[in-house]
Amino acid sequence: MNETAGLLNTTAALPDGIEWRISDNLVAYPDALAFMDQRVADIRAGTAPECVWLLEHPPLYTAGTSAAEDELLDAGRFPVYQTGRGGRYTYHGPGQRVAYVMLDLKKRGADVRKYVFNLEEWVIRALMGFNVIGERRDGRVGIWVRRGAPSNPASREDKIAAIGVRIRHWVTFHGISINVEPELEHFSGIVPCGIEEHGVTSLWDLGITATMPDVDNQLRQSFEDVFGA
Repeated sequence: MNETAGLLNTTAALPDGIEWRISDNLVAYPDALAFMDQRVADIRAGTAPECVWLLEHPPLYTAGTSAAEDELLDAGRFPVYQTGRGGRYTYHGPGQRVAYVMLDLKKRGADVRKYVFNLEEWVIRALMGFNVIGERRDGRVGIWVRRGAPSNPASREDKIAAIGVRIRHWVTFHGISINVEPELEHFSGIVPCGIEEHGVTSLWDLGITATMPDVDNQLRQSFEDVFGA
């Protein structure tokens, strides 16, 4: 795989030397996996810096290690990829910002639970930049947005961001995805993250016409707030 294919820019702007990569074109899922596998090995070997890669995929479904077959409702609709990350089925596609995070946890306390908490905090703070209140929910992976007042019988909670991680030799990969302006109907081919009783939303669905660069800027700023030190 050509590591630079589809890249808009590559920087190492944070004080601790994390490399940020932003892909301009849609990135094929197998290419992303191949890059992460190699970078994780290189980080462990000390031959490459930690990395955050911001990208979009063509429409596809991925199955985490806990995915159940009956949660794939339309197997022929988009390609389905088995992946070693935690979690169940999720959708990736244009209009969704995916952030793959490759960090050396041995330098960051070797605490997996804290790492997942920090990923959630990263997303929550980025969403705050658009005046969106993202929240954690016990027993539900990801970040959720309340639609309507709790006292309103029509109120509901929708998922705006997914989180799925894998760790090899204390180096992280996979990461998070935020729904900016994806085709939300594409989620109907799966039971997203195994949760049937709640829906999905996006920034545009909430009336926030943010661009992908707007989201990237918030992610950069929030990442430094949460992980930079």
